[in-house]
Amino acid sequence: MVNYLVFLTILIGIYVLFSLGLNLQWGFTGLINFGHIGFMTIGAYTTVVLSKKGFPLILSVIMGMGLAALLGLLIGISTLKLREDYLGIVTIGVSELLRLIANNEEWLTNGPSGVQSYPLPLEDLDPNFISKLIMIVLLNAISLFALWLLWSSFKKQWQENKEIEKKSYQPRKPLSIIIFGVIGVALVLLVDINGTIAIFNYNYKVGLMLLNLLILTIVYIALELLVNSPWGRILKAIREDEEIPKALGKNVFWYKLQAFMLGGGIAGLAGSFYAWQLTTVFPTNFEPLITFNAWTMIMLGGAGSNAGSILGVIIFWAYDSLTRFVIPQLEIINIAQLGAFRGMTIGLILMLLMIWRPQGILGRKEELSLGR
Repeated sequence: MVNYLVFLTILIGIYVLFSLGLNLQWGFTGLINFGHIGFMTIGAYTTVVLSKKGFPLILSVIMGMGLAALLGLLIGISTLKLREDYLGIVTIGVSELLRLIANNEEWLTNGPSGVQSYPLPLEDLDPNFISKLIMIVLLNAISLFALWLLWSSFKKQWQENKEIEKKSYQPRKPLSIIIFGVIGVALVLLVDINGTIAIFNYNYKVGLMLLNLLILTIVYIALELLVNSPWGRILKAIREDEEIPKALGKNVFWYKLQAFMLGGGIAGLAGSFYAWQLTTVFPTNFEPLITFNAWTMIMLGGAGSNAGSILGVIIFWAYDSLTRFVIPQLEIINIAQLGAFRGMTIGLILMLLMIWRPQGILGRKEELSLGR
């Protein structure tokens, strides 16, 4: 159970990175990207191929992020001046093209056989007792930051809810805020306790979990600083009505391109961790469904909210794990029907959320861009 929760924590961290990149593109800038998995593909294959050829891991990751950002530049230059639906069509086409290249160009990616036996971060680390204590302190610091983040986000939502109640003179019952707040806190504490136990039984996956959480924290803080800066406010203005920043003399195309490239680079970083988690990379690991799962997570947590992206990913994978193990025990449906049932249920939850709270759990209704 401990090892499975470590695996799940790494997976959540990877998807949070992936979703943060997509949220920057769509949630903050309004750019529709249905092929976000293409950036992850570039990041994953670049990292493993270069590291296998002897490049340092950190340089391989930087190259993967750089090539993913370059892909964003190439797509953006050709499509960002067109209508938004063209961008969605082009991105999903490019992502499928990259997957087909990975599947057929055996000289580069080893084709369907996949890339195997590549260097992994911290795989040779054998920490002593002091090192393990330092790891525990680091894990607890990250957990405390996550708890503070959840508290501040839900407190903000509660206050906004009260303001709406005063303006409308109608009592509001923010039950969703309470429920998902409790779920979020419980899951963070579970990760912290489980991670502490896992550190005393250290293996490669535990080291990868800590590295992933550390990098995720750094990326999150950097993104928060960016989206709350004048640069981020221009992105929001573009999302709402790009004619306004144009009238103020802003180069809207350049800002869109920056957001698209940066979101792609973050997805490339997620691809590196994805490859390290899998330990063997196959073209089938990069299906379009991953992109649409990320869209589900962002809409669940709240578009235009980095904290919402984290919460959406946590809830999605908590639901996935619970239904994967609990439903078979109830013997309501057989194993063959389980996948379809789980997919149908998450779709129904998303539909109800769009009716009940279209801005997502931590999203702001006044910033909603779904219906533009």
